[in-house]
Amino acid sequence: MRWRGRGRQGKRKTSKLARAVTLLATALVCGLAAACGGSDQGGSGEISFLVFGDPPEIRAYRTLIDAFGEEARDLSVNLIEASDRDDLLARLSTSFAGGTPPDLFLINYRFYGQFASKGVLEPLGERAEESDRIDLGGFYPQAVDAFRWNGELTCLPQNISSLVVYYNRDLFRKYAVTEPRKGWTWQDFVGTARQLTRDRFGAIVQGQDPDQPQTAVPPQVGVYGVGVEPTVIRIAPFVWSIGQELVDDEERPTRFTLDSSEAKAAIQEFFNLRSAYGVAPSDVEVEAEDDESRFADGRLAMLLSSRRSTPTFREAAAFDWDVAPLPIHREPAGILHSDAYCMTTASGNKEEAWRFVEFALGAEGQRIVARTGRTVPSLREVAESSAFLNPEVKPRNSQVFLDGISTIRRVPTISTWPEIEDAAEGILENGMYLGQPVEEVVTDLDKATRPLFARAER
Repeated sequence: MRWRGRGRQGKRKTSKLARAVTLLATALVCGLAAACGGSDQGGSGEISFLVFGDPPEIRAYRTLIDAFGEEARDLSVNLIEASDRDDLLARLSTSFAGGTPPDLFLINYRFYGQFASKGVLEPLGERAEESDRIDLGGFYPQAVDAFRWNGELTCLPQNISSLVVYYNRDLFRKYAVTEPRKGWTWQDFVGTARQLTRDRFGAIVQGQDPDQPQTAVPPQVGVYGVGVEPTVIRIAPFVWSIGQELVDDEERPTRFTLDSSEAKAAIQEFFNLRSAYGVAPSDVEVEAEDDESRFADGRLAMLLSSRRSTPTFREAAAFDWDVAPLPIHREPAGILHSDAYCMTTASGNKEEAWRFVEFALGAEGQRIVARTGRTVPSLREVAESSAFLNPEVKPRNSQVFLDGISTIRRVPTISTWPEIEDAAEGILENGMYLGQPVEEVVTDLDKATRPLFARAER
């Protein structure tokens, strides 16, 4: 069984050929113009800062830059906006190849290894230790440790989000469904999603029994119970929650370890959200409208996402909403979502760039971005302050993000991890949307990714 290649959040995954063409075209532009957001050599008074995000996220960084400008009037920050993560990675790859990388960029820990392994990132640990404005001892260690490459602190984290359940409180009230609570189980979660999956007239859409032959779920669904992407980072916490491991060695992984009966049971339950219970949108529906937009429009009762969705929902959602912890199979488990400031070794503005990093990751800078809703601050004193926990703004229960830190885990930070995620995505989609047996999904995952694990640099 072969998946047709649709990507997450309603966007088609870029093919390897298309990516190659993009990289080549960008490289040619860089060669002709000698600039891809790169910096001048020799301290220009302007630093380049590359990020990606939705408009509300970008505004958060502009707010930070404006505040920095009030302090550092001799230095300007040129914010370079990538359209999405693929665009960010393509820009970085081509600019590094052309010798004109940005001075700074923000990147998730899952993706920085491919650059750290090439020696193109300036280690920041020593600068942080000597700084009067940054106290590494005050940062959550789970986020800091995610950016150590061969034991050396390479980038500095701005946030420490976990995966949570966003939920539409108005829909819960409308249909008299009990709101999510701490310690709720996977069975509670599924039952809640089934109660909230309604047809266009408001009647419950009956799902299917996973032990019975599958039939088509009635198509006229007005509200789905839950939205979640069939990806490694969405499935991982439920594998951990059931007491199993994702890979054979967290530091030097050689393969996925999803072939146990318990791991396969957790994955099958995840697939059943669509293939059996019908409480999640189909692939065609996700292609037409991504889950985040569906939630913001009030037609999705629950959504599994990280803190980065908060600014969008504050602006776009015209209903009452909040967040809840992930449901549990056997024990609580979460997955780290953390982005960090990385400085490039080719930058000619390292001292200037470091001034911005110090401001951004100091208490004042972290409070500024926390108030926009974008981050769960990596600095404990800010995370535990009203800048983040303010109950006057949504989500009211931001404490959920902090409560999850004690059980948060991360995926491996190896150079080929982005390729591993890409290779796994279509295979997992087969299981969720096309009903491919979980045994075949796990076998296909191993075949597709084991060579990628084998050539990883760690």
